[in-house]
Amino acid sequence: MARNKSEKSAKEPGRLKQMYQVFRMTRRYDPSSVVWMALAFLIPVLLGVLAAVLISRDNIIGIILWVVAGLMTGLLGFLVVLGRKAERAAYSQIEGQAGAVGAVMKSSLPRGWIGSEMPVAVSPRTQDAVYRAVGRGGIVLIGEGPATRTQRMLDDERRKIAKILPNVPVNVVHVGPDPDAAPLHKLARSLRAHKKVLNKAEVMAVSNRLASLAKATPLPIPKGIDPMKVRAGRPR
Repeated sequence: MARNKSEKSAKEPGRLKQMYQVFRMTRRYDPSSVVWMALAFLIPVLLGVLAAVLISRDNIIGIILWVVAGLMTGLLGFLVVLGRKAERAAYSQIEGQAGAVGAVMKSSLPRGWIGSEMPVAVSPRTQDAVYRAVGRGGIVLIGEGPATRTQRMLDDERRKIAKILPNVPVNVVHVGPDPDAAPLHKLARSLRAHKKVLNKAEVMAVSNRLASLAKATPLPIPKGIDPMKVRAGRPR
């Protein structure tokens, strides 16, 4: 048992090493992200030092506390910017691939939203797909692929939903090559932008009702793409 643990620890990189790998991937994709991360760290640190000088210049403990607070806030700001930039870089690596929307549905749905990484409709020929999410903004159908090819599937799903839930609003979001489509990394933001029309209990009730539309047959689309494990390519 101890041997298995040692082998596992030897294979898996430590947290600091993982963070460094994420930093390298992000920097390779978006070199400007280094500037934003540096600013997110340095500005709170400088403010902490300034506050220590102006407010607690005669109090050693106060100076230490202000500097430590600046360092901790700067570290938090660095991690927040790194996380957002890394997520955007990772999603950009899989954008345009079949199942990319499923990766967002699996890992980045806004709080209070319910969805599945598996599509509710898929075109076997083109691999275009339709996903469904339910939240405070109602029901949202997400078309993955060009709008000209996914619109028919979206209309079919809208009619199915209208038969069992005629009073619940159904919105549509396109993720694809069209100029007005939502970028993959902004999909979660697009869901949050819809006006709230349901409460938490209604969200669960609608989600359970929609479960009756699920088909048992598997859909021919890649599942479970993990954007944080995608190898970084060259910057575009």
